Amino acid sequence: MHVTRVSVPVTTRAPSGATNAYIVSDGDEQLLVDPAARTAELDALVERHGSTHLAVTHTHPDHVGAVAEYARETDATVWCRRGRERAFEAATGVEPDLTFTEGTTIPVGSGVDVLDTPGHARDHVTFVVGGDYLSGDLAVAEGSVVVGAPDGDMRAYLVALRRLHARDPATLYPGHGPEITDPRPVLERLVAHRNSREAAVLDAIRAGNATPDSVTDAAYDKDISAVRDLARATVVAHIEKLAAERRVQWDSDQERVVAI
Repeated sequence: MHVTRVSVPVTTRAPSGATNAYIVSDGDEQLLVDPAARTAELDALVERHGSTHLAVTHTHPDHVGAVAEYARETDATVWCRRGRERAFEAATGVEPDLTFTEGTTIPVGSGVDVLDTPGHARDHVTFVVGGDYLSGDLAVAEGSVVVGAPDGDMRAYLVALRRLHARDPATLYPGHGPEITDPRPVLERLVAHRNSREAAVLDAIRAGNATPDSVTDAAYDKDISAVRDLARATVVAHIEKLAAERRVQWDSDQERVVAI
């Protein structure tokens, strides 16, 4: 099967300023993934290949903007994560036709398999096409991925990275930026980055910083003024992970944290 990537300019906090949409095709059946917006290039590809199935890696706004239009115009079967039907309809304006869970195979060619990879978002999945993985916002070739509370789950995100590393994919097709043709070093880098940030967060808490704002100030050694909201949300996700592991005490109502 063939995977075609289209970079779609869209309002996003990703440095690329665009989201990747994908068409997976065997010539007869096609799966459209993450149509973030309409573009002439994506329109032409959809018109040329058709779209018999439509799905998204997750329902963040920068991945779903054109779901309703393409679903209506192509009459594609629309899929979503089971148990997330209401959230999917609220995000896309479309009621899904079918749902998937891990292990579901979308019937395109020899099959597109669904792999649960939550963390960046609760409903995040990866679509597996042989050795190629349409991995959404799980990984990027450069930089890091935001895993921010309340939607992000740092423990789940690290598990997802390690699961993909163990599966040794040939290529990652990410939601933003270029294809990742040597995935394992990238996945290792992202795990190491998260572990390093967690250590900085824990050091900040042990030093007496007791609020997400003060921990954020202490844990980052660079200017984060342009992305402070994302950094703070990431710090809270790290705190929630540390609390689940009983390494800190976290009062989410009062937003106070202390080391154990």
